Amino acid sequence: MRSQIAAMTIAATLAGCASRPEFLDATPPKPLVLEQALSGRVLGEGAFINSITGGETRFSVVMDGTWDGKVLKLVEDFTYTDGSTDRKTWFLTKKSDGVYEGTREDVIGVADVRSDGPGVRLDYEVTLQTGIGALDVRFQDLMYLNDDGSIANKAVVSKFGLRVGRVEITMRPQKAPGV
Repeated sequence: MRSQIAAMTIAATLAGCASRPEFLDATPPKPLVLEQALSGRVLGEGAFINSITGGETRFSVVMDGTWDGKVLKLVEDFTYTDGSTDRKTWFLTKKSDGVYEGTREDVIGVADVRSDGPGVRLDYEVTLQTGIGALDVRFQDLMYLNDDGSIANKAVVSKFGLRVGRVEITMRPQKAPGV
């Protein structure tokens, strides 16, 4: 992944302008409520797709979410196809219905997290550690429920307003036995 990030930096001017992700087909029928959908264990599979080279970095993620009535703590454990691992921890503080502030160890400032119809949008900048040093990029995520109960997460990754990649994740909440 580090070589892909280096290639993104070098070739960023060749990429098209970044725009936030949109719902793909129809608008989801049921709204996503973060503290309900991401409490408990959630398993995900996804990929980072490099907009410049077309290369993919696949990964799986195990997320454990706890909701205390005000803050959703979401511990994310990533495993990449090359065997490397990473852990990130989100703290999503509810400010009002459908509006949250998010922090994470690599997020610059505070993430803007808010409901957008049936989906939830996250907008934040993050510092990625790469083989060429630290690289600040912007993520614009859209999360929504699929008809089968899974959660889609589509993200546009940009630098200087130019799209350098995208992330696509499908997540499946795990239900406790008997629930």
